[in-house]
Amino acid sequence: MSCDFLALAQPGVQKLSPYVPGKPVDELARELGLDPDGIVKLASNENPLGPSPKALMAIQAALPELARYPDGNGFELKRRLAERYGVELSQVTLGNGSNDILELVARAYLAPGLNAVFSAHAFAVYPIATQAVGAQSKIVPAKDWGHDLDAMLAAIDEHTRVVFIANPNNPTGTWFDAVALERFLGKVPERVLVVLDEAYIEYATGGELPDGVRYLAGHSNLLVSRTFSKAYGLAALRVGYALCSATIADVLNRVRQPFNVNSLAQAAACAALDDLDYLERSRALNDAGMAQLEAGFAELGLGWIPSKGNFIAVDCARDAGPINQALLRAGVIVRPVAGYGMPTYLRVTIGTEAENRRFLQALREALAQ
Repeated sequence: MSCDFLALAQPGVQKLSPYVPGKPVDELARELGLDPDGIVKLASNENPLGPSPKALMAIQAALPELARYPDGNGFELKRRLAERYGVELSQVTLGNGSNDILELVARAYLAPGLNAVFSAHAFAVYPIATQAVGAQSKIVPAKDWGHDLDAMLAAIDEHTRVVFIANPNNPTGTWFDAVALERFLGKVPERVLVVLDEAYIEYATGGELPDGVRYLAGHSNLLVSRTFSKAYGLAALRVGYALCSATIADVLNRVRQPFNVNSLAQAAACAALDDLDYLERSRALNDAGMAQLEAGFAELGLGWIPSKGNFIAVDCARDAGPINQALLRAGVIVRPVAGYGMPTYLRVTIGTEAENRRFLQALREALAQ
């Protein structure tokens, strides 16, 4: 009889379920015999513009060096990020997507007997990263689908080493303002690392959201996590980064895998960072698409959670599972979020005008079934 290797895994890992990403287009095409070119994917918060043309040119230029290992220190990308955000090079840590940053934090600062605090309906990687190292997840009930920062403060105890907060939050799209963030940071014990996940911060304009980078100088226990996967359109290349104190960055680099960000990703990220016109077009398309979907939901008599990301959670007012299946049969992929404690909701990425229209029509038909 073979050995039970699940039972041999550490207890935190045994209790985890694998992360389930948005269904790929090719997978749905195989399952239902659909033409992949006719499928609309609005499930993974990807940028419908595709990557920046400047990023594509940078990738092309870097291709001849594929036989070489990437710069393990990511000097040029770190230099540009430090210059952009007014921090020292020593304060920047690169990750294989911002997920990698979250994992590095957990590996460096969490262990059995310790805990991390985060909100209900928050990003699924927080509990995965926490429990994978044997630490406890302290999940605080949400308030109006968003972070209850006061309750999160109250949940911190002597065993808390990390607090994960997301602004805006995924999958709800909820956010908190500068006053709330300042009050929270002012009350968190200095020994607790605050991870401010700003994966969607670039979609905010005009001071709608507080810029976490502005608080680094005054809070040595703050780490700001960001990514090139969303507004910069580089999801396939997996490149994210953390901005924090040089001391915390040094700790993260002690557990960071060598060459965790590949050469093409580094080159593309450098180019994308400088393509401000592309970033502005991404914002404009997102704003227009958000208004289009909200108007469509109102016409269908559906509620939704206001969002500051490039996605929106719509309330189907009944079990969303069958509606999601009907959408899949129609060749439209969105994200069911029952696993986040939101069984009547679907999370929908903002697409192009045509993609949004296609989704709304498919949703109308699914609701009528």
